[in-house]
Amino acid sequence: MNEQAPVLPYYEQFHPTTGIRSPRAWFISDAPRLSLNGAWRFRYSSHADLPDDLAQEDTDDTQWDTLTVPGHWQLHGYGHPIYTNTRYPFPVDPPHVPDDNPTGDYRRSFRVPSEWNTSDGIVLRFDGIDSCAKVWLNGTELGVIAGSRLPAEFDVSDVIKRDGTNVVAVRVHQWSSGTYLEDQDMWWLSGIFRDVTLLSRPAGGIDDFSVTAAYDHETSAGILRIDTSADARIQVPELGVDAPAGEAIVIADVDPWSAERPRLYDGTLFTATESVPLRIGFRTVKIINGVLTVNGKRVLFKGVNRHEFDPDSGRTVDEELMRRDIVLMKQNNINAVRTSHYPPHPRFLELCDEYGLWVMDECDFETHGFFPFKWVPISENPTDDPRWREALVDRMARMVERDKNRPSVIIWSLGNECGPGENLGAMAEWARNRDPSRVLHYERDWSCQFVDLYSRMYASHEEVEAIGRGEEAPLADAALDARRQAMPFILCEYGHAMGNGPGGLSEYQDLFEKYPRCQGGFIWEWIDHGLTATTAQGNSYYAYGGDFGEELHDGNFVADGLIFPDRSPSPGLGEFKKVIEPIRITINTGSVTIQNLYDLTDAAHLAFDWELQQEGTTTASGDLEHPGLPAGATVTVPLPEMPSTKGETWLTVHARLRNETAWAPAGHEIAWSQSQIKAAPDAPRSRTQAVPMLVESDGFRLGDAAFDLRTGGLRSLGPLAVTAPRLDVWRAPIDNDRAFSWDPLVPQWKTLGLDRVQHRVKSVKCTDDGFIVQTRVAPAGTELGLATTYHWRQHTEGLELTLTVAPEGEWTLPLPRLGLRMALPAHLDQISWYGLGPNEAYADSHKAARVGSFRSTVDALQTPYVFPQENGSRLGTRMLTITDTHGRGLRVTGGDHFSFTARKWTSEELEAAQHTTDLKEGDNVWLNLDYAQNGIGSGSCGPGVRPEHQLWAEKTEMRLLFTAIA
Repeated sequence: MNEQAPVLPYYEQFHPTTGIRSPRAWFISDAPRLSLNGAWRFRYSSHADLPDDLAQEDTDDTQWDTLTVPGHWQLHGYGHPIYTNTRYPFPVDPPHVPDDNPTGDYRRSFRVPSEWNTSDGIVLRFDGIDSCAKVWLNGTELGVIAGSRLPAEFDVSDVIKRDGTNVVAVRVHQWSSGTYLEDQDMWWLSGIFRDVTLLSRPAGGIDDFSVTAAYDHETSAGILRIDTSADARIQVPELGVDAPAGEAIVIADVDPWSAERPRLYDGTLFTATESVPLRIGFRTVKIINGVLTVNGKRVLFKGVNRHEFDPDSGRTVDEELMRRDIVLMKQNNINAVRTSHYPPHPRFLELCDEYGLWVMDECDFETHGFFPFKWVPISENPTDDPRWREALVDRMARMVERDKNRPSVIIWSLGNECGPGENLGAMAEWARNRDPSRVLHYERDWSCQFVDLYSRMYASHEEVEAIGRGEEAPLADAALDARRQAMPFILCEYGHAMGNGPGGLSEYQDLFEKYPRCQGGFIWEWIDHGLTATTAQGNSYYAYGGDFGEELHDGNFVADGLIFPDRSPSPGLGEFKKVIEPIRITINTGSVTIQNLYDLTDAAHLAFDWELQQEGTTTASGDLEHPGLPAGATVTVPLPEMPSTKGETWLTVHARLRNETAWAPAGHEIAWSQSQIKAAPDAPRSRTQAVPMLVESDGFRLGDAAFDLRTGGLRSLGPLAVTAPRLDVWRAPIDNDRAFSWDPLVPQWKTLGLDRVQHRVKSVKCTDDGFIVQTRVAPAGTELGLATTYHWRQHTEGLELTLTVAPEGEWTLPLPRLGLRMALPAHLDQISWYGLGPNEAYADSHKAARVGSFRSTVDALQTPYVFPQENGSRLGTRMLTITDTHGRGLRVTGGDHFSFTARKWTSEELEAAQHTTDLKEGDNVWLNLDYAQNGIGSGSCGPGVRPEHQLWAEKTEMRLLFTAIA
């Protein structure tokens, strides 16, 4: 007798979805609707094998808890969040999941509004449930939902009570077969997390429709067609359109839609019983001669990958938060979003239409957890296993149908990091047949056999340049290789923005602008996914993987965004804004060259002004007129005659919004450039004084400076006590340095011992104008060292130090940093400096810094990365003061430019901290005065520090002047 395979529970079936209506466009009409969001009865269980007692109308749920829908149960005390990047948090045994499968039962009652027409149909809609749910209404099973970030609708017309109380019950499982398709580098969070709505569907209404609004860039004509099965008409008053649906309408002259100028025409699609408002954007997406174009023009993506996230509500996001994201993006010159790695809330895409963003809409599909098994045999991966095909095509169809009418969506993405496989071909074939007006994307099959774009993630600058030249490594299949060679290229992920970073963005942008085939990319990613947490003492911080006792986790790899969890910008966002400026300003002698880098839009919406500053103080300013500047054009305009100045002088030219927009006020800065007009006057060669050195019992004095007799270290300067400045080569590692990076430096640095160097005083020798301290700084267990000389001299304005460093031995690693570290009393917490600012800057991430005079506090200098690390460096400093609130303290002036950090904890304490709340203020402010630091790169997931930004041990000299301020 043959054994029969056991019947799988519904949540382990390859395609468990049952009972739902055919997918359709998302829209809000004038038909009645009832939100079922709000308080639901909730019962939590640790396993899934439960009786269906929740389904019955008369079930007593009065002892159940109450949970708000939409929301995630883990964020309300049921179970706990889990973060993994690639690994499934349970055994990989598809399609099976563990018996310990957290399950939430939801129930709520409602009444159909009395004014609803009793002859109309009624639909129950769920916009998102993670990860699988069975649904009942009034004790009748409606079906099963899979596809967490996709809508599902049930026709409940024959089940619902129109004149009584209805009870809807939903059983949601955390793990299901669908979980294998949703391994998307985010918190594992469960529940009904998007809206639940009851929809009245009028007889003769508009159940679905498709908008085609093409644009002919050669004639400026628009071609409008709206298809629907209803007997409907279209009206677009501004265009004089009043016609039946289903007809192609040619409009002689329309303004096209683009991300730069999101022109929408308001219209209406209506029948006798229902009216749907339309927002129509005319645009045509094509690949022409290997270049992706919109409305006939090459587009360059200056984009970000965006997860839906809020630190308090997880993936439950409201419209206000969506708008905040889009406004921030627009204010920072971002023009594109990849909806990593699932379709977002549909309202977000409507807002992208309104504000103007190019969108890559990505299917709810990732199987990254199969990576450790090298995809062998490939048939075990859902991407190529035919048993999963129906579920995957269903996911593609539900996304495309939902979002097909959004002009902002110009690319459909089949998914992310799922490996190659024939199921991708089935998904692509369905999408092409349904919607040939958009192009298809998928990254993790580099043969690109099913798609229209060649996409990579984290390719190095060198590889991107080779691709731009058409010289990438060929495919074995000549036909596929030729097909790929003719494709546009994008980086769907690059510039990994984890912690202090990313660096190297400007070098990427240079390549995008140099090679037409290279059409930009999307920074990974938009936001740090830190969840709000509180210490036992009541202090708030952001939690990451491992903070909830997870068995498996990937630590703070979830905190890798351009904005912090509270949506405050990180320095990385400011750097990206500067690098991707749509206006390039070059200051010449007596003139300014302005290049319009917008893809489709002229510069008429911008005003230009200039500002002249002498040593950070504005001495003159004015407006700068320019003739019309079409997209891609360049113009040179004269500068007015500038007033004479005596000190170091810089000219800054700004491009600003002329008028208020939906996303920024008038005067908002879009671009800027700065050029030195006059160098600082040369300082006199020597202003030192021959001052006798006074030997005391425990030290000696040089003027008003006291030194330690044994070490030669500075102890005080006038009334100011200090901890002696001495050579420092260590920084608290940034994420890009750490062990999970592609080429981690921290293990190499620590093996060498750069985190524990030892100092040996070789000699303290008097000179005619001061004294010299010679030391050797070296890690244990190696012959490598740094011969370090401190030459102290009395200067007319204070105490001068000349520091020289010479490497000994053969150094095979760059240094983390090279400079001085000293300590000052903690009450010196007011900072001002003349140099680059106002935000932090590093060797390969300083395009957003400009020369000026800036003020801050020590606290405000700190960048609160979710995982504490090196931060806050200010480059190009000429002069620094650190004082108390009465102006007493220390001034440091550089013979050459230096960088500085100031914080109330040591680098070692910063390194030891796991969260911002671990950082405790001490009795000192620790001041680093650096010759340089190693660059920051993007090594946490991508290329490391480029050679030109690496800090190698070589002979170095620094001159610093220390002046006590009484």
